[in-house]
Amino acid sequence: MTIQPRSRQRGISFLGLIFVGGVLAITGVIAAQVFPTFVEYQAIEKAAQKASQGNTVIEVRKIFERAVEIDAITSIGAKDLEITKEDERIVVKFAYQREIHLAGPAYLTLKYSGRSK
Repeated sequence: MTIQPRSRQRGISFLGLIFVGGVLAITGVIAAQVFPTFVEYQAIEKAAQKASQGNTVIEVRKIFERAVEIDAITSIGAKDLEITKEDERIVVKFAYQREIHLAGPAYLTLKYSGRSK
């Protein structure tokens, strides 16, 4: 009579499951806070592109201000734009940063910059 070896169980332990769940939860919370800043960045990029169709600096700022009001942009204003002329085209550049509070003294700093095409 031979004794069969006991088969080893495979899979994740309860503590491993708790750890993986915690990491996924923290990642989800951070992603949920970062996503709106990315959507706002895309709105700012679209507004800068639209504003670059103006002919003067004042007109460019007014077009951008209207887009800020429509899209509820809070991170940057028309006065923060850098407006230049390259090859007879108006180019609108912008740069700003957002901070997301994580816990205690820890912050996640996101730096955004862009320009019209």
